Amino acid sequence: MTAFVYTAARTPFGRFNGSLAGVRPDDLAASAISGVLAKAPGLDPAAIGEIVWGNANQAGEDNRNVGRMAALLAGVPVSVPATTVNRLCGSSLDAAIIGSRAIDVGEADVVLVGGVESMTRAPWVLPKPDRAFPAGHVTAVSTTLGWRLVNPRMPAEWTVSLGECNEQLQERFGIPRERQDEFAVRSHRLAAAAWDEGFYDDLVVPVDGAGLVRDEGVRADSTVEKLAALKPSFREGGTITAGNASPLNDGASAVLLGSEAAADVIGLAPVARIAGRGACALEPQAFGFAPVEAAERALARAGIGWDQVGAVELNEAFAVQSLACVDAWGVDPDIVNVKGGAIAIGHPLGASGARILGTLAKVLAERGERYGVAAICIGVGQALAVVLENLQNLQNLGNLKNTEAGR
Repeated sequence: MTAFVYTAARTPFGRFNGSLAGVRPDDLAASAISGVLAKAPGLDPAAIGEIVWGNANQAGEDNRNVGRMAALLAGVPVSVPATTVNRLCGSSLDAAIIGSRAIDVGEADVVLVGGVESMTRAPWVLPKPDRAFPAGHVTAVSTTLGWRLVNPRMPAEWTVSLGECNEQLQERFGIPRERQDEFAVRSHRLAAAAWDEGFYDDLVVPVDGAGLVRDEGVRADSTVEKLAALKPSFREGGTITAGNASPLNDGASAVLLGSEAAADVIGLAPVARIAGRGACALEPQAFGFAPVEAAERALARAGIGWDQVGAVELNEAFAVQSLACVDAWGVDPDIVNVKGGAIAIGHPLGASGARILGTLAKVLAERGERYGVAAICIGVGQALAVVLENLQNLQNLGNLKNTEAGR
């Protein structure tokens, strides 16, 4: 069997302490689940074989299997099982990979996948003392982003900040500040244009109780001159600033996957086939470069090369790591993140993988390209990638049937 993307939906992505700050992560996730199911009105939710949900934090209101909690809040029947997976920034793309494998081996015909993060509502935590009632002070640790409660046996070079990791990447590849700022401005410009042109109108669904209708971080008036005035965020004399890195965000994304036979159950035609999957791991401090190999592995499993790829959705954790990956792949930069990326749209960690997958499926259909790659870097030295084959015109689906029949 083969897994297909049928439809996708996401909430608007809110800024840190912004319009979604008052919304619990399980409610954000429920909004995305309800939104994607509303796009398949012919589907009886009881027919969903599994929900696989991504979340990076799980330290606060997103604890105790937020995927299951969100499904119940969204009114999905209690008989539908759900799990939550954590591969940090890649959590919801990992959810899609896991869900597609379940379909591939015949364990489910319909799988709902996605992810959520409220970086605003991520709590502070206190470690338990070695013995009761210590006399000294105790420090609360933020769970919003990055390393925390680090094991002292971890090598120090592995546990530097995410920003410092990417300053090291900048030194390795010699990518100047000016080029990073130009990439960031492009992200804002393309995201603003995509919203103005209506591209996101049927991908983005509202959140109950919140008035946000667009991604809150998109700045249509961003310029290289404005970004050049920002101070480096991670080291004196560095190149990474708040303007050329992804911000902290809140949001949720969902994708409905199914087998070919599930079209009758879902009531929709599939829009894309999951043609290849890839994972990569390397030194934790080099995580920003890991998508290079993850994408190569996904392409190899799809049986195609970069010359057949017409669109790339690469999560923009930092401009510098995005540029390093695009340079290494040797692809035309004009096919990358054509509707804006995470620097503008936002990067709520657990939601970003499903966002880029849903966006890629729609970009391929809009542009008439056959193959696309969704890739995401992951803290602690990992990355994931998925290759999609566009089936919007159903011609490719017919070709696929003929190919499989001849095997």
